[in-house]
Amino acid sequence: MFNNNWKIAYRSLLKNKFFTTLNIVGLAAGLTCFLLITLYVTNELGYDHHNKKADRIFRINTDIVMGGTELVMTVAPDPMPEILKKDYPEIEEYTRIYASSGSKLIKKGTTFLNETLVAHVDSTYFKVFSATAISGDLNTALNEPNTVVVTKSMAEKYFGTTDVLGKTLETNDNGSTIYKITGVIEDIPKQSHYRPDLLFSMDNAPYQFGQLLSHNFQTYLLLKDGNNAASLEAKFSDYVMRHVLPAAKQEMQINSMEEFEQAGNKLKYSLMPLTDIHLHSNRFPELAVNGNIQYIYIFSAVAVFILLIACINFMNLSTARSANRAREVGIRKVLGSEKSTLIRQFLTESTLLSYLAIFLALLATALLLPLFNDISGKQFEVADLFNHFFIVLLFFLPLVVGLLAGTYPAFFLSSFQPLQVLKSKFSTGHTKGGLRSTLVVVQFVTSIVLIIGTLVIYRQLNYIQTRNIGFNKDQLLVINNTFALDNQKEGFRNEILKLSGVIGSTNSGFLPVSASSRNDRTFSTQAAMTSSSGLNTQIWGVDENYIPLLGMEMKYGRNFSKEFGTDSSGIIINETIAALMGIENPVGQKLYSGNNGGMTTPYTIIGVVKNFHFESLKQQIGPVAFWLKPADYSMAFKVNAKNINPLLASIEQTWNKMAPDMPFEYSFLDESFARMYESEQRVGQLAISFAALTILIACLGLFGLAAFMAEQRNKEIGVRKVLGASVQHIMALLTRDFIKLVGIAAVIAFPIAWYAMHKWLENFAFKTSIGWWIFFVAGGIAILIALITVGGQALKAAITNPIKSLRSE
Repeated sequence: MFNNNWKIAYRSLLKNKFFTTLNIVGLAAGLTCFLLITLYVTNELGYDHHNKKADRIFRINTDIVMGGTELVMTVAPDPMPEILKKDYPEIEEYTRIYASSGSKLIKKGTTFLNETLVAHVDSTYFKVFSATAISGDLNTALNEPNTVVVTKSMAEKYFGTTDVLGKTLETNDNGSTIYKITGVIEDIPKQSHYRPDLLFSMDNAPYQFGQLLSHNFQTYLLLKDGNNAASLEAKFSDYVMRHVLPAAKQEMQINSMEEFEQAGNKLKYSLMPLTDIHLHSNRFPELAVNGNIQYIYIFSAVAVFILLIACINFMNLSTARSANRAREVGIRKVLGSEKSTLIRQFLTESTLLSYLAIFLALLATALLLPLFNDISGKQFEVADLFNHFFIVLLFFLPLVVGLLAGTYPAFFLSSFQPLQVLKSKFSTGHTKGGLRSTLVVVQFVTSIVLIIGTLVIYRQLNYIQTRNIGFNKDQLLVINNTFALDNQKEGFRNEILKLSGVIGSTNSGFLPVSASSRNDRTFSTQAAMTSSSGLNTQIWGVDENYIPLLGMEMKYGRNFSKEFGTDSSGIIINETIAALMGIENPVGQKLYSGNNGGMTTPYTIIGVVKNFHFESLKQQIGPVAFWLKPADYSMAFKVNAKNINPLLASIEQTWNKMAPDMPFEYSFLDESFARMYESEQRVGQLAISFAALTILIACLGLFGLAAFMAEQRNKEIGVRKVLGASVQHIMALLTRDFIKLVGIAAVIAFPIAWYAMHKWLENFAFKTSIGWWIFFVAGGIAILIALITVGGQALKAAITNPIKSLRSE
């Protein structure tokens, strides 16, 4: 019986090649999209799960509100985890990561290479995080100063082999520091929220340890089995009272945490599960660019809806073709076939179609992987489609799709009454039209929502690019690692300024893009800081050229100047700080900085710079101040972009003369600014792709339905033409119903799309509006696509000679 069902299904599909092709292509397109999104979603959800103790590892997060400024951080004070482990038995182990140095120059042969994935870590790092050792004892590898554990890639890069235990690496730390390689590990898996290539001993970290009020270390706690993170987190207030408050009393006049909080301030420590970091953490500073759980929800919903649309196509075409199968059903019932037998037969056909479609989808997915990698920023390989999860998925998915798409047609077709069918009293010109109409509406609701989503995303991206951000990011060339020039920095700057096309320069250790260095400090509006006088702000070291070169505008006061010797104790603040101080024009006022019981160093406000965006537009403009201090580990040059390649060659030549062993690295500020919104740009590209695919699948179904309806009504059309109906009238007759369905879909889709995109835009502190024209354009696109799809079949039917359709009458 089973073999017989497959044979009949195969013959039936061959007999109706046109509709079989439409169904297979539609299902294959839907399955392709589903497989690609499933690859992406499972990859994102799998971050950090390779760690054997992942369910017991938690990161300490810090939330601080001080003087109206909120800091949402991933870092904690360096003594905190040791104190916690000593005081609270729930903690088995801890480890810290210090990555504030950003990068290191590593010597290879006679030249230095710049490595960015570097960090100083505790010797307990490998007791918390999992790693596969190639050589060395990871439990003791970082016990001593001047030791380093390297990944397989780094070992091969610098020595050409993994047999490097005991060899040394020279870095630029403190001019020159030699590190002994005490361990080699396999490359850390890609699905990690942080993937360092070089792990240096914490003993060599360039940091003054023992600061309970300074937050600079990513800190991870490994809890003992059976311990609850929430119960440990509840004890953090006790830690604050017993350890942080006494330290705070040495720097400010404060009697209790209640007093501190009553002044509108806050200090809170919390725990975040390791496996939540990649998708749920959007704090500062993150060790790498994280994902977004919202996009996982969105893409998962899109995958399901696209697959549903492909199934709807199958249902629509199967039920629309019911008249062609009615006589077959009638004869088989007369010959004794039971309803259950017919249901199995039709489900066999739909399942066979699904397995044919999954084969094409798998092939299409493999071919599209390079393009999908470019859009998504991933590095998927064909082998990823054949892991254990996907093998199971590829087997059961066609079965589920076949049953989902084929169940209703199977029950519908098997319910025909043989007496009516064989007496030719059965007609399906409009049978079950209500259901088919509903399914078409569902398809176009999804399509229109995706079209609107795509338009809103690109409107927001355009808003980001065109908004006045308070500084000029164009034509600014940033030369990195200028600390390698040592005492030749000024000589290098002067040589570059002589080149044609170079307009000006400034020290650029701090830049208004999120990838740049950051430095926060607490100031006070009074010499003795109290709970209400403290002010936490970013403080950047700049020179007198910084503000004019970046095109920033002064609101009050003046810029730094070499003509004023007192500017070394001067400070320029932004409008946000002025607002927090409650003074419209605070020029001449003082801010105090210091410690040990008093804010002993006064800084005079000499100017107020207009607010500028120094983080993503997702965030409000925070407080930032400038003081006249060197931050010359990078330099920015204003250049003429017309002859940029020869200019870059001349700059590199000058660099190689002054620092022949050091790598020449540069970037452009506008490109760094654009990288802040890479995830949104990728989402926009994915939205376009998914919207196009959804529309394609919907159009395939619409095309098939239009072709079938034209075939069903061919005699009616012939009669109308004989009675004088024009081609335009016939086309309007055949397209009118479909256009009505698209219109209904638009009415349903508009509020859904508005709500979804309104929630998405809430992620941005500065955002565009969702204009009415977006809905008009989306609806117009959907109607135009429907007209083009249906119009071809309508025109073909309208120009057909009526004699052909009425010949048998």
